[in-house]
Amino acid sequence: MWRRVRLILLELAVPAAVVVAWWVWSANADNFYFPPLAEILRTFADTWVFERVGTDVVPSLARLGAGFAIAVAVSIPLGTALGLSTGARRVTEPIVEFVRAIPPPALLPFAILVLGVGDAMKVFVIALVGLWPILLNTIDGVRGVDHTMLETARVYGVRGPERLRRVIWPAALPQIFAGMRTSLSLALILMVISEMVASTSGIGYFILQSERSFDIPEMWSGIVLLGLLGYLLNAAFALVERRVLRWHRGARASALQ
Repeated sequence: MWRRVRLILLELAVPAAVVVAWWVWSANADNFYFPPLAEILRTFADTWVFERVGTDVVPSLARLGAGFAIAVAVSIPLGTALGLSTGARRVTEPIVEFVRAIPPPALLPFAILVLGVGDAMKVFVIALVGLWPILLNTIDGVRGVDHTMLETARVYGVRGPERLRRVIWPAALPQIFAGMRTSLSLALILMVISEMVASTSGIGYFILQSERSFDIPEMWSGIVLLGLLGYLLNAAFALVERRVLRWHRGARASALQ
């Protein structure tokens, strides 16, 4: 119990120390590009507390959520099919590796040309980039299912969708969730990048416009907001992961005893 309390206090103390150090340094720094932290926080409160939530934060999160949901919906069934079929996996592997190797920003001109500069382009880029970590982890997770479990399921007549639901997906879920966490981070990055190109709303658009007009405190407030959103999204995802994979953690703890 006390060990857990100490870990929580340490987890809070390190960020607090960084914030204090930043506050002290920036208060004495005479640099136009690094305004005092107190000014950044005042600008953050004036800009992001209610004022620009509907115009910038909500559209950004909607694009992020739509792209991430599409990536999950496409990659898990596709990864399951490729993981179960050696032939299909070998046939599609060159295409998967080729497309996956393309740098994400290089897809923006193609997406703008085909889909325009609206939300469809941004959701497409987020979904396409977020797809690969989930797809590859799903393939590896399905391939790594214990053959003894599969044979036992076959002996007991567990086949088809029932075998997927009761045997394959539960065994592959830890790796699938690992891919989803990586995909969520990439989705946040591509959300910002896509909003910096031919956009009229969003957090990325706000940061770029602030930089172009030399509104440096506003620019830093947007960067701070992105850091907070990334932290909160990761914390929410970790909470869901712990609840969904509670049985897996319990099984590992039992195996180690």
